[in-house]
Amino acid sequence: MGRGKIAIERIENATNRQVTFSKRRGGLMKKARELAILCDADLALIVFSSTSRLYDYASSSGMKAILERYHEAKEEHTRVLNPTSDAKLWQKEVVNLRRQVQNLQHNNRQLLGEELSGSNVRDLQFLQNQLEISLHSVTKRKEQLLALEIQELNQKGFHIEKENIELCTKLRIAHEHKMELQKKVRNVLEYQISGGLRSSEQQTGASSSKMRVREPSIDLELCQQEQEDE
Repeated sequence: MGRGKIAIERIENATNRQVTFSKRRGGLMKKARELAILCDADLALIVFSSTSRLYDYASSSGMKAILERYHEAKEEHTRVLNPTSDAKLWQKEVVNLRRQVQNLQHNNRQLLGEELSGSNVRDLQFLQNQLEISLHSVTKRKEQLLALEIQELNQKGFHIEKENIELCTKLRIAHEHKMELQKKVRNVLEYQISGGLRSSEQQTGASSSKMRVREPSIDLELCQQEQEDE
């Protein structure tokens, strides 16, 4: 005989109900695993028993990833079915952003010392702490920038000093070359002057010897003339 058809209704007997739950839960988990493997499907199964005990199964993607995907798909499906809900969402976002801008503007004015009439001691103390923190940050940043500028100036000063030393060295070498050239020119001039004096002395000596040679000849001529007169 074939198995009789079971009526789909709540089982009143607690024992039978628990046995049926265990059997069918096992079969459901088995079918879920087979569906995920055979069809490469992302699948998540969550079951709570009548005693609030949790039984779950998730495919390789993991329960958390599947649930996040489920919520995103549900929200997208809801926006498609109800376009006005999307517009309301953006309106709500605009209101929130406008409120945030107003709060920021109010805080900014308070930091500038304005609109403090409605502030109590606690608010003023909080504002003072914010200003001190901001002042500390500004001072720290200023000191960092000054330290960088000082470092750059020191580096420039070092390079300038190095260039100055190189220029002084070049100037000294040029001066030494100039002195050497002046010495050479002076030596040449002295040599030329001394050579000129020697040549003039030689010329003077030659003329004196000529005069000494001519004097005897003049004396001889005078003697001959005296003899002829006699």
